[in-house]
Amino acid sequence: MKKYYIYFLIAFLPIMASGQTDHIEKQTSEGNLFKDTIQPIIPVSKQSLLRDIDVIFNSRMGYNSYFTDGNHDLSHFNVDQLRFEIKGKIHDKVYFRFRNRYTRDPIPGNLDNISRSIDLAFLRIDLSKRTNISVGKLCADWGGYEFDFNPIDILTYNDIIEYADNFLVGAGISHTLKNGNHSFSFQLLNSRTKTYEEQYGKSAPPSVTPSEYPLAMVGNWRGKFFDGKFETTYSYSFFNEAKGAHMNYIALGNKFSAKNFVLYYDFQYSNEGLDRLGIVSNIISSQYPYAAKKAVYLENWIRAEYLATPKINLLMTVMSSNQSWKDNPDANANCKLSTSFGLIPTIQYMPFNDFNIKFYLGYTARKYNYTKYAENTFGVKDYSTGLVSLGFIAPLLVL
Repeated sequence: MKKYYIYFLIAFLPIMASGQTDHIEKQTSEGNLFKDTIQPIIPVSKQSLLRDIDVIFNSRMGYNSYFTDGNHDLSHFNVDQLRFEIKGKIHDKVYFRFRNRYTRDPIPGNLDNISRSIDLAFLRIDLSKRTNISVGKLCADWGGYEFDFNPIDILTYNDIIEYADNFLVGAGISHTLKNGNHSFSFQLLNSRTKTYEEQYGKSAPPSVTPSEYPLAMVGNWRGKFFDGKFETTYSYSFFNEAKGAHMNYIALGNKFSAKNFVLYYDFQYSNEGLDRLGIVSNIISSQYPYAAKKAVYLENWIRAEYLATPKINLLMTVMSSNQSWKDNPDANANCKLSTSFGLIPTIQYMPFNDFNIKFYLGYTARKYNYTKYAENTFGVKDYSTGLVSLGFIAPLLVL
């Protein structure tokens, strides 16, 4: 109850401090012996800070039905996303952002000493109007629009984003050119949230030695062309995972905007000296008990949005992911092991003009195809999954 009482006070402090001042003076002047000691919980001098603070509950909840190979498995209500976020300015040149995910176990990483349920916890300091630095737990500034979206707006991620460590502790610097059409950023981050031993455990290859500097470098360029009709977000990342085992990650995001229509296309390529995503390692696990070396992932992701009416938005997402193992000891084998496909048609209904809530009906169809070599050697089989979801999406701005 105390928490809700504080929210109530915060919401009504401006009224209490201005419109009701005369009322308080009249009441205290005749019946209260402690007139001079009455003070608001938050001093009047500090209340102006609230104008620059946002408190948000990023939410997606729905009724989900799951299918495997066309057969129904389970249907139930589910809180798919619930992330508490507070952000804003605490100084003219200092900005903070904190976001906690309530749909992930709050287990601290033994490398970065912060709960994995915390997405973001950082300070940004503006060095000038166009240059700033950020320190704390950051969102890796990867290119591509799939990862740029608020997570509540993505029903199902493609494989790389789904399995990657997307939020890492470190520091970054960003600069926007004078014309505002191009910005560049560079980040130096931990390469993971866990130590090497915790990340790989018994699956760590005996021939691989952990790095003393498990760091990642991420460079990003964002551009705008043709009066903002075409935008890009391209990045290159280098992860120092272990001695002689590095990860090179390229993400190229493209966005085309027209009246009532937006089209996104992402290309992603991850060459992992030691399999961080774990998909390749899982495929070969029946014959090879260690994390795969030289695992390669190549993905395409397309999303189209069409605002059919001011209240109805139509979406279609198409995606694919290819998995390969270039360290396969079988010299005669094709390094490609599998391909997955995804199709996500969605319809959204937005009933209010002044409140950002969307009711949606979406279907995620996934198909997983293995090569004949993978089937014969590792015993894997093709399969498909389906997800029907009906619910709502809302960034609930409570302050």
